[in-house]
Amino acid sequence: MTAMDSLTAITDKIQTKPRLEQKPPVAMAADRDTMQAFLEALVVERHLSAHSVRAYRVDLQHYADFLHKERVAPESANRDHIHAYAETLHDALAPSSVSRRLSALRTYYRFLMQVGWATSNPLEGLRGPRQAKTLPRMMSFDEIIALLSKPLDGDDGDPLLHLRDLAILELMYGAGLRVSELVGLDVVHARDEEKLLRVRGKGKKTRIVPYGGKAQEALRNWLPARRQLLARGQATQAESAAKLADADKALFLNWRGCRLSARSVARMLEKRCLLAGLHKTFNPHALRHSFATHMLDAGTDVREVQELLGHARLSTTQRYTHATTAHLMRVYDAAHPHAKLAQAKAGQAKPGQAKPAP
Repeated sequence: MTAMDSLTAITDKIQTKPRLEQKPPVAMAADRDTMQAFLEALVVERHLSAHSVRAYRVDLQHYADFLHKERVAPESANRDHIHAYAETLHDALAPSSVSRRLSALRTYYRFLMQVGWATSNPLEGLRGPRQAKTLPRMMSFDEIIALLSKPLDGDDGDPLLHLRDLAILELMYGAGLRVSELVGLDVVHARDEEKLLRVRGKGKKTRIVPYGGKAQEALRNWLPARRQLLARGQATQAESAAKLADADKALFLNWRGCRLSARSVARMLEKRCLLAGLHKTFNPHALRHSFATHMLDAGTDVREVQELLGHARLSTTQRYTHATTAHLMRVYDAAHPHAKLAQAKAGQAKPGQAKPAP
C-alpha cells in the first residue's frame, strides 16, 4: 500500500473506528508514514470532524505529489521547496485557497517537530498571500421576515416537512447555529422550558445557546410531526439498523425518517428563498451571519456575541462589527442632508473635471 493509499484509508475509517483504539502519535514507531500519523492525531488529539480531516488529506496529498516530482521526502523539505510549491499554487488557486493549503502544511510541520520527526518548520514566519477583505454575506431584517412569514406550502406537499422546515429556519436564525451544529442536534439537546440548546461545535467543543419564543413554538409543533416521520421510516425498514438507531436520537429528520444532512438543509433554504420572493438565494451560513449582525445592531456586546457563536477568537466575531458599520454608513449616506448635498455636488461635476470641494 502506498503512502497516498494510507491517507485515503485512514480518512475513510474516521467515522467508524473507535477513538479509544487509536494510539497517540508519540507512541507510534518512527517508521510510520508521517502524514498518516498526522491525520490520526487530528482525530485523536484535536477531535476534528471527518470533513475537516478529509480536507487536510486533500491538501497533504497535493503537496506530496509535488514533493514526489522533486524527489524530496516531506520531513526533508526546506524553505526553497515551500516557495516553489507556493508558486504553483498561486498560478492555479485563489488567495484564500493558497492560504488554506499553506496553513495545513504549517500545522503538519508543527506536528513533525512536536514528535521529533523534523528539526525545523520550513513554513515558520512565511506569510500567505494578501486577501481582499470581504464582508459576510447576510440577509436583511426584511428578508428574514419575508422568509419566516411565508407559508411553507412548497412543492413537496408534505405537511410534516413544512413543520420541520419552519423549526429549522427559526432555530438557525434564532440561535445562530452552524448547519453542521443543527443537523448534529439530538432531541435531548433541546431544553424546552428553559429555551436552551446544548450545541457541539468545532473541535467537539460544547456550548449552551438560548433561543427565542418563535423557535420554541416551532420546535413544539415539529416534535409530534417528527415522531410520525420516525415511525414512517421504521415501518418501511428501507435503511440500515445503524441509521435507524441514529434517527431515533436525531432532532431533525429527512423524509425517509433518517437524520437530516447539511446538504438537504441547503437545498431547502434555497427553495424557501425563491418561494419567499427574495429573487436571490442564500446558504445556511447566511442565517448565522444575519443573527450575529442583527444582535450587534441591537447593541449586544461583541464578546457576548462571540460566546453565542462559539468563536475561539474575538477577531472572528469582529468581522460582523465591520458589516454593521458598513450598513450604518449606507444609511447615513442615504438619509443625512450633508451626505445628500455632497452626492448632489458630485453628480453635477462633468467627466474630466475636478469635483467641487464640499
